[in-house]
Amino acid sequence: MFKVAVFTDEVSQDIKEVVRFCKKWKLEAVELRTLMNKGPHNFSKEEIKYFKTVFKDNGLKVCAISSPFFKCTIDNKKEYNEHLDILKKCIDLAGSTGTRIIRGFTFWRSGIAEENLDHILDYFPEPVKLIKNAKMILGIENEPATFVGCARTLKIFLDKINSPVVKAIWDPGNEIHDVDGIAPFPNGYRLLKEKIVHIHLKDALRLGYEGKPACVPMGEGEINYWGHLKALKEDGYNGYISLETHWRRKDTEIKKIAMETPGGSGWSANAAESSDYCMQNIAKMLSYL
Repeated sequence: MFKVAVFTDEVSQDIKEVVRFCKKWKLEAVELRTLMNKGPHNFSKEEIKYFKTVFKDNGLKVCAISSPFFKCTIDNKKEYNEHLDILKKCIDLAGSTGTRIIRGFTFWRSGIAEENLDHILDYFPEPVKLIKNAKMILGIENEPATFVGCARTLKIFLDKINSPVVKAIWDPGNEIHDVDGIAPFPNGYRLLKEKIVHIHLKDALRLGYEGKPACVPMGEGEINYWGHLKALKEDGYNGYISLETHWRRKDTEIKKIAMETPGGSGWSANAAESSDYCMQNIAKMLSYL
């Protein structure tokens, strides 16, 4: 049976608030994105030691490192080298916190995915080598702001890279936001299910005659999460499903740039209340499994 986790910054930048939230909902793990107003590649050794102790003392694991690796411009040597350094630091962090999963992306989208996939793959031999030597897993997320934004292109990308250390981080909510997205469940899930190593939970729907995507509370959008969670159980998925709320209960406008690079105190404003509401809906769905 799968386990439930939450993104740290979808609760708070304060580690004590994160712990309280996890205890309330009996969560087993957190996904590290930003905490204490720092990204996962910016923590000092002292800070890592501190939150490792806090998590351990409260029975919490780290299920994944939600790094921004390769959320950068393709063919930019300076950014490429900076992101290799980000990956190395996140590998060290993963080793320190006991997880093997590190999130990655496929460069900011600046063209048609299918026409650029082979060129994108030219940049992956060194990251794959680093991941393999560290005995980690690089989870590529379907992120609409990057070249690989939907289940279909993620499947093609993973087939092309053909590496046992590169898997899918499946985000059904992101599928709604991608212009090329298909129905997240059952279509997107069935396309990727053999390659999924980790799952993010957020919900969305398309509004108005233009079909503009918007984040909504978990279980209240157009994604069939009732069916999706049931399928995960039936298919024997035993990894984590990690709440990445995105929606905010109060009238807080989340701008596009924040959606693409979430984190920090601004992102975490009103997050705990919003994630709490989403956990109520998740708990209700899980009670029927």
